[in-house]
Amino acid sequence: MPLIEHLRELRNRLAKGVLAILAVTIVALVYSQDLMQFITKSVPKCGPGMTSDGGNCAIVSFNTLMAPFSVTIQLSLTAGLVVSSPVWLYQLWAFVAPGLHRNEKKYTYAFVGAAVPLFAMGAYLAYMILPVSVKVLISLTPEGSANILSLGDVLDFTLRMVLVFGLAFELPLVLVMLNLTGVLSGKTMVKWWRAVIMGVFVFGAVITPTTDPVGMLALSGPIVVLYFLAVGFSLLNDRRRRRNNPDADLDDDEASHLDLTPEPLGHEVEPVAASRMLPEQAGAKGGPKQLNGYDDIT
Repeated sequence: MPLIEHLRELRNRLAKGVLAILAVTIVALVYSQDLMQFITKSVPKCGPGMTSDGGNCAIVSFNTLMAPFSVTIQLSLTAGLVVSSPVWLYQLWAFVAPGLHRNEKKYTYAFVGAAVPLFAMGAYLAYMILPVSVKVLISLTPEGSANILSLGDVLDFTLRMVLVFGLAFELPLVLVMLNLTGVLSGKTMVKWWRAVIMGVFVFGAVITPTTDPVGMLALSGPIVVLYFLAVGFSLLNDRRRRRNNPDADLDDDEASHLDLTPEPLGHEVEPVAASRMLPEQAGAKGGPKQLNGYDDIT
């Protein structure tokens, strides 16, 4: 296709994706109140006339005049992006797929097929432990103080937790892709297991604001299990690659193994003819002196 046709196709694909996002966003605007209740469900709300004395509950409110409008648009647009993701992701794939080889398409299907459920598992886990995190954060409120939360802050915190948990669950998939492309071997991943486990638990302790180990284990435990599953897959893939191509694991500047097995007796060996000597090496008149058939330069 000429460049103009590619640009026209890209425009049509983008238009279809944007229309899908706008359609879902309009529907989300209609149900914005239900979405706000769903997002703030993890926050222990104070009853009418109550204050969050001692951090037992919190008051969710809007702090500015434009806050209800901006939060509603933000929440509806986020819902539109998430719900319509199959449509605009398909449009993106339909634009890129004709330029890929058959094996590249196969790897892409496998990557997407594994990435979607892993991200969904991480997002669901984040939503499950979100009430515990919110209660721990609210409990830090000093005695005699009222905890008034902005709905925008609650929305940002919820989205941040969901995205962090969802992306963290993609780590084993990234390792598998690096192994399939030959960048990272399973033996190297086995050597790193102590540092990886330490880093995963530190990451889980930092990203989950709970003081108890429940939130940290809820995030770190599944990632460690997925990491060892990725290690097992990589080891099997390395063994398969080594069986199909013994020199696949060699570096570019590393020599392959030489076959030094001697030829069996009776095998005909082609004689190598002796090279002609230079006149100086043959003792010609006027040539350099030789010692045992070799001159000074030799």
